[in-house]
Amino acid sequence: MYADGLSFLEEERDAWKPFEALLELTDEQLETPLERAHGWTGRDLMAHMCAWIEWWLTIARELAVGPQSPTLERLHELGRNWEAEGVAVNAAIQAEWGALPVAEIRRRFEALPGELRGYLTVVPETRWLKDGASLESLLNNTTGHYEEHAADLQAILRAAGR
Repeated sequence: MYADGLSFLEEERDAWKPFEALLELTDEQLETPLERAHGWTGRDLMAHMCAWIEWWLTIARELAVGPQSPTLERLHELGRNWEAEGVAVNAAIQAEWGALPVAEIRRRFEALPGELRGYLTVVPETRWLKDGASLESLLNNTTGHYEEHAADLQAILRAAGR
């Protein structure tokens, strides 16, 4: 699918860019729940997106120092049980991140995608880009996930007059 890691990193960066508009919203705009976005707020969307990027940041850190990632194995297991556990996992993310100050969510939202990109540049491509299961997981938690939530993003931005 990708000839090299840089191709993926450029595509991922372009796919993430629309989400950065959330950083331009006021705290009040980020706290407004919207039915057209599953009842989520902009803050909820930021937290949700970051939580899954954070999984892959942990994986990239592990793959940077060795060929195995216990976190990737846990993520694969979660994927196999998603029908039974998915709602609870997302609720736990929302609760954990909901306890954070909005300033911290903004900080993480701004930093995590770039940190992931940075770590992926030092992970041997055979451990993520050329490994089918790893790449599929990465895509599901980055570009594919961004695409899944594009309508939520648009609803939140429209409600904020953007």
